[in-house]
Amino acid sequence: MSNKLSLSASDRINALLDDSSFVEIGAYVTARSTDFNMQEKDSPKDGVITGYGVINGKMVYVYSQDSSVLGGAIGEMHAKKIAKVYDMAMKVGAPVIGLIDCAGLRLQEATDAMTAFGRLYMKQTLASGVIPQITGIFGTCGGGSALIPALSDFTFMTAEGSKMFVNSPNALDNNYEGKLDTATASYLSSNTDMISAVYEDDAAVLAEIRNLIDILPSNNGDEEIAECNDDLNRSIANLDSFKDDARAVIQNIADNNIFFEANKDYAKEMVVGFIRLDGQTVGCVANQVKDGDSKLTAEGAYLAADFVKFCDAFNIPVLTLVNTNGFVATIDNERRIADAAAKLTYSFADATIPKVTVVMGEAFGTAYTVMNSKSIGADMVYAWPTAKIGTMDPEMAVKIMYDAEINASDDKVAKIAELKKEYTELQSSAMAAAKRGYIDDIIEPDATRKRVIAAFDMLFTKDDIRPFKKHGTV
Repeated sequence: MSNKLSLSASDRINALLDDSSFVEIGAYVTARSTDFNMQEKDSPKDGVITGYGVINGKMVYVYSQDSSVLGGAIGEMHAKKIAKVYDMAMKVGAPVIGLIDCAGLRLQEATDAMTAFGRLYMKQTLASGVIPQITGIFGTCGGGSALIPALSDFTFMTAEGSKMFVNSPNALDNNYEGKLDTATASYLSSNTDMISAVYEDDAAVLAEIRNLIDILPSNNGDEEIAECNDDLNRSIANLDSFKDDARAVIQNIADNNIFFEANKDYAKEMVVGFIRLDGQTVGCVANQVKDGDSKLTAEGAYLAADFVKFCDAFNIPVLTLVNTNGFVATIDNERRIADAAAKLTYSFADATIPKVTVVMGEAFGTAYTVMNSKSIGADMVYAWPTAKIGTMDPEMAVKIMYDAEINASDDKVAKIAELKKEYTELQSSAMAAAKRGYIDDIIEPDATRKRVIAAFDMLFTKDDIRPFKKHGTV
């Protein structure tokens, strides 16, 4: 028996919102269906509590499913209550938070319940890119209900007790729950990008949702700027020692060293999340060599692409920290990497928000190009003095280019070192890239915070006009 805190549907709302701020909507709604003697079953609130309240003074709309009422299964009236919440949230421009504990579709209502699911998906689709959608999973989220968090922007799960699946593990060919439980929070957070984070219990999940709401704008016409009480010109000694640990760099340059990271357990070579710089919310995308690899994977590219799209939809500037030297060369990665890299390229190039890039370490080949380089639309690109920027590692390049000369040399090691030094100075150094205009400035690592803040302040009124089109197809 777990001793972790598990709350009721109403307790979750009260823990999520500021004290005494919740106003319920549709408290007297019950199931309408009478088939299969449904009228004899009590269905208070039809298994979902809906309404609005505030988080740190910000208006939010919330629904919380009650598994004690018909297992929290979604029927016609249940879905209509959630749809009503979406309608109101869209009108006033406030986020929607769904607290999920649901047995799936209510079988007794059949096509009424199926239609209700479809209408709910439609509401989520219309709200996408207009208001933030956040879900927390505290129990079961199965079948058609699994699309609800998948259509949301951020989803959190509890480490124990929460399950999300379209098909249960036992229904998968050649599988059973004891062999591989594909519905658990640990499996989903490590193998998919749908789960933003996993926390110990209900209270921890709800606290993290509050933190996320605090840093996000309420809608796509809003700007999230808080008062900054951190030194804008704060110098950060020895920041270059963290070039392989982008997470540490991000934390160091952030206001008050606060970093809200998403999808930490997935695609460990890529870091995404939010910080504040001079009080303004900024999205961060970075190569994390320490925990993953210096090479991009398809998973990392897809993760970063989706994150940049979210930032662009909500006018959140993006800071990109680069330290990559290519793509992972495996059969599995090769199947998807071209598509993933193309989607990452498109997300950066299509985004009209302010975009600033800092090259911390290596920036080689197409992997650098797709990481918000100047060529695909970065507004400002900086590099640390020791950064290497080019087609590939200089030593590998000279071995290919000067194969005959190296083989003819009496001291091959010395010859390679000589050619490598020359090639680096001419083609692969930060200075070489800056001379060609591909880098806007070479900055000292300890000045990164103030230089990035200055760049975003300069870009605050950016207005990027693009050719008219309905939407892209990438």
